[in-house]
Amino acid sequence: MKEFIIQENDANQRVDKFIQKTIPALPKSLMYKAIRNKKIKVNRKRCEISQRLEVGDHVLCFLAEDFFDTKVDNDFLKVPSTLTCIYEDQDIVLIHKPSGLLTHKDKDGVQDNLQDRFLHYLYNKKEYNPNEKQSFLPSLCHRLDRNTEGIVIAAKSAEALRRMNEHIKKREIDKRYLCIVEGKLAKIKEYVVLWHHKDQASNKVTLYKHQREDSVKVETSYQVIHQGKKYALVEVQLHTGKSHQIRAVMSYLGHPLYGDVKYGAKKNNRKDYQALCAYKVMFDFEDSYFNISHKTFKLEKTDVEKLYNQLENSDF
Repeated sequence: MKEFIIQENDANQRVDKFIQKTIPALPKSLMYKAIRNKKIKVNRKRCEISQRLEVGDHVLCFLAEDFFDTKVDNDFLKVPSTLTCIYEDQDIVLIHKPSGLLTHKDKDGVQDNLQDRFLHYLYNKKEYNPNEKQSFLPSLCHRLDRNTEGIVIAAKSAEALRRMNEHIKKREIDKRYLCIVEGKLAKIKEYVVLWHHKDQASNKVTLYKHQREDSVKVETSYQVIHQGKKYALVEVQLHTGKSHQIRAVMSYLGHPLYGDVKYGAKKNNRKDYQALCAYKVMFDFEDSYFNISHKTFKLEKTDVEKLYNQLENSDF
């Protein structure tokens, strides 16, 4: 028998969800059977699958010991703990992700990525210990492409993660992007509505002027910050959030991002990837839980601006 005491980060979730996260070796079918047969109880009473857990509840599991022999994953300690944080409080961290770093690892084993760096950072601050973890893992609230620089929002607590994800879902967080595009744009600013389709096999997006089967409407606005002879520095706002949206939209308009060969940009000697940065985030919501409501955060120095200045000085 093993007993779990529900902590703040475990509360407000269903019994079955808690068990799946806490005892991952237990098959779902056996879990449901154990709940029906009172081998899993809450506060020594029969529980329901959909019952919501509260702080202080005792979850008792009368199961074979083999199910509890789950190896603690400490691979995050094998990646760097260095983070560039532009804001941090008891719930939220805003991290400056560099271009070239994965947001999450994409293969088994040790692989450098922002999520594991975040865990290592919190471990060093004694704010996360995998040996004491039950069902919650401090996590990033969203992702950026590997070769996109920018601000990533990370949550230290389950409640912060839940609330922030809800604000993201409601599009109450306004993120702005800086990019370098090829050519001279005919319009200084524009609101663009297109139809988006992603081919999973090629991991590439195609955009259409009119709706087609399996396409989704995407809305994007941009404003030229500086126009040079060969390139322009542009601020972009997403009104929808689809894969490769900025890269595909600017390419569709005939102005692919500098270095974005996949979407039609010219090759260059520097082997640069797409020049794109999520440089500003505005928390446009009222939520007394957070200290960041109605606040704006901005990267003061970005690699995209540095690269644009280099291109301007060398090519213009």
